[in-house]
Amino acid sequence: QVQLVESGGGLVQTGGSLRLSCARSGRTFSRYAMGWFRQAPGKGREIVAAIAWDGITYIAASVKGRFTISRDNDKNTMSLQMNSLNPDDTAVYYCAADRFYSPNYGLRDESEFWGRGTQVTVSS
Repeated sequence: QVQLVESGGGLVQTGGSLRLSCARSGRTFSRYAMGWFRQAPGKGREIVAAIAWDGITYIAASVKGRFTISRDNDKNTMSLQMNSLNPDDTAVYYCAADRFYSPNYGLRDESEFWGRGTQVTVSS
């Protein structure tokens, strides 16, 4: 069974930075695509960024130029570097993994595996 655990969330001021990490555990030989979704209070879940097993990335327009995604397949980890944060970035961020990936939308909304989420709060 695949498990995903996020870390790195916290409280920062506008303009600050955070780095989120996701660790994947469980025995599998599948080369999963991985990515990040977020859900703000009272809003639906939206994709933020995704990265295929071979390193091809998808970045949502709302965060392009500010966020970067990377992964280390040997370590089974994935990271999201978030710079120039603003209050609109406040949300619970979820790590996800899926066997399907698209350069047009990243991961499917119904990805196969999910972490429990980590809170990111950006103050004004």
